Amino acid sequence: MPRIIAGFAGSLQLKVPPSGATRPTSDRVREAVFSALDARGVLAGARVLDLYAGTGALGLEAASRGAAEVVLVDRQNAATRVGTENARRVERSAPRGTALSVRVTAQPVQAFLGGATGGWTLVFLDPPYELGAAELAHNLEALVPLLAADAVVVLERSSRDPEPVWPDGLELERRRDYGDTAVYWLIADEPADASAVRPPEGPAPVAQPATPDQST
Repeated sequence: MPRIIAGFAGSLQLKVPPSGATRPTSDRVREAVFSALDARGVLAGARVLDLYAGTGALGLEAASRGAAEVVLVDRQNAATRVGTENARRVERSAPRGTALSVRVTAQPVQAFLGGATGGWTLVFLDPPYELGAAELAHNLEALVPLLAADAVVVLERSSRDPEPVWPDGLELERRRDYGDTAVYWLIADEPADASAVRPPEGPAPVAQPATPDQST
């Protein structure tokens, strides 16, 4: 069962959807990712977008470590119900006076990106390994104009898959492999459209899923 590793909600156990509905990021990979993010100093006050969020483990870990705003996106209702419960538990763990906003939306990632406003400083993508290369490339392209300048994007894929195609506006910084998981670190290499950089306006409507995302 995944848990929050560090921060004000450290050691909090996260609930998971029924078996097979998600593929949680292992504690080993999350520890490595967040150790690197801590070293960069990007978590305090971050605006975080967790795509294919599943249990919300990545976005909620960021919240526990100082992010100011987190949005969890997953099309699967079972995942978003659990993600919502996990989010409320993390919020209740926050010290009094902590400025933290966590929202959960049940939408396909493509639909969310098509209607979202921007200014995100940290983005996690942990799509199902079977997600096609063309759909992933489309999602990354749609994400670029929503990023703040110098935003960090962390993408997980199967280490056996070929490297994704990177759109203009995202620069590959490095790749790290952890067994079957490859983690790609990307940086927004040009400023986002200023008209897009403003906070999202409330939670998105819940959409009924067509197929499960089997995400984090």
